[in-house]
Amino acid sequence: MLRSLRVKDFALLSDVLVEFGPGLSVFTGETGAGKSLLVEALGFLLGERGSADWIRAGAQRLEVEGVFDSSDLPAALRQELGAAGERVALRRELDDTGRGKAFIEGKSVPAARLAVVGEQLADFHGQHEHQTLLRPALQMELLDAFGGCGDLRERTACAHASWKGLCAEKESLSISEEERRRRADLCEFQLREIDEAAPKPGEDEALEIELPRLKNAAKLIESSEQCCELLLRQEGSVEELLAKTERLAAELSRLDPSLQSVAGSIAAAREAVQETASRLAEYRGRIEDRPVNLDSIILRQDKLAKLKKKYGPSLSDVAAHREKVSSELKLLERREERIADIDKDLSAAQAALSQACDKLHDARVKAGRKLSERALCELKDLGMPAVRFSASVELEEGSWSASGCDRVEFLIAPNPGEPMKPLRSIASGGELSRVMLALKTVFARQDRVGLLVFDEVDTGVGGITARAVGSKLREVSRCRQVLCVTHLPQVACFADGHFEVTKRVSGGRTTARAERLEGDSRLDALARMLGGARPTEAARKHAEELLRSL
Repeated sequence: MLRSLRVKDFALLSDVLVEFGPGLSVFTGETGAGKSLLVEALGFLLGERGSADWIRAGAQRLEVEGVFDSSDLPAALRQELGAAGERVALRRELDDTGRGKAFIEGKSVPAARLAVVGEQLADFHGQHEHQTLLRPALQMELLDAFGGCGDLRERTACAHASWKGLCAEKESLSISEEERRRRADLCEFQLREIDEAAPKPGEDEALEIELPRLKNAAKLIESSEQCCELLLRQEGSVEELLAKTERLAAELSRLDPSLQSVAGSIAAAREAVQETASRLAEYRGRIEDRPVNLDSIILRQDKLAKLKKKYGPSLSDVAAHREKVSSELKLLERREERIADIDKDLSAAQAALSQACDKLHDARVKAGRKLSERALCELKDLGMPAVRFSASVELEEGSWSASGCDRVEFLIAPNPGEPMKPLRSIASGGELSRVMLALKTVFARQDRVGLLVFDEVDTGVGGITARAVGSKLREVSRCRQVLCVTHLPQVACFADGHFEVTKRVSGGRTTARAERLEGDSRLDALARMLGGARPTEAARKHAEELLRSL
């Protein structure tokens, strides 16, 4: 649910904050007051393309910020965005050079990322908005959800994956004998090259450490010998001086017991010096006893580097490549036998896939009939008595995919005598908005989006039909939050939240504002919608009757 929307320097909207509640919220006002600007600003926030022409004169940038319930997002997306709280804040800016910035929970993100989040949060319907329900792929998803075809579709996807995997494997083996021999020779060469080198895990890293030691062996021997002399062997060595100091400290501690710890520390230092000298002597001996063959070490490094360059970039990658090549060689050597096995498996997989597609098709046809009947009832209530609607499901034999072998598309003929056409072919925005409203009423329980935005939903309707539109909007809003721009009091009277958008001139500048209406102010607004700028008493009574009749 959209909790709040703040718009700054967006055309006539200087600084507008609108706070929303659940249910149906409507925006009313005179033509040109800026009602649709709020819808455009919300669309921009959720990823629609922006224009520097929107920036208010005198401002350097526009800014739109919205706060939504984080529960409207899938759990995986919430975790990815770091939206740990109950709310998630989105913000988008656009400056006068056309450069934009987008933020989620205060963190900068690409605008495309904001669009992905926006698709999960809101769905726009109107003459100039992106219509997600017009995409045949989504129509198929909605029909499957409506008909409870999820399990059948999953089984079909699994059957298709098995069949496609076998087809790919057979294709990879369907080569000429010359090509098979060439690939086998290549595999044998690569196996031989790796096996002859016999690289060990971590060997290259060990050589990187060992090589500097070997290159500097003489210096290491000389320095370690000098350290041993200074610490232990020469006259006046560190150990000799510490021994004298230790004897003096022992004598002092006999005279003053409080100095025993000092004597102990000196004794420990002497032992440490002896231990260090012993370790240095051992280290020197290891270097002297080790045969130094720099050429062989360098050659080994070069060999491993070539392997990593060809099959790496690491020795673990080289080992993995060896396993892959070994498996491919075995497969090539028994190619004919494997192809025969695949043909048997492929026949069974194809039969299983065909059966799964047929079951899914039958379920979709049944769901399509049910959806068509319900949609027609809703459309007739919305002032389209002669409309024909069909959720078309056509089986395309042999055209298998993970979603079956059906072509699903919603078809409609709004007027008598017209042929059925895809929903995306409707030219009238008013008709399209009412069709979307009818479908949203049917799909309310299956739809994934928590906010529906309708602009121009009442175009070309009035009277009884307008009241039916308002009733439908309220019905949908019991399952989803709904925002609607309307010119009709018969629609506005159904709102849980009524906002009036007005313009005013101050200091030679025109600004628009949105005010939530309650009580008498709402009654006055409905009366103006019924009777003009200065409503009559009859218009007020009519407005009262509209509200009482709900």
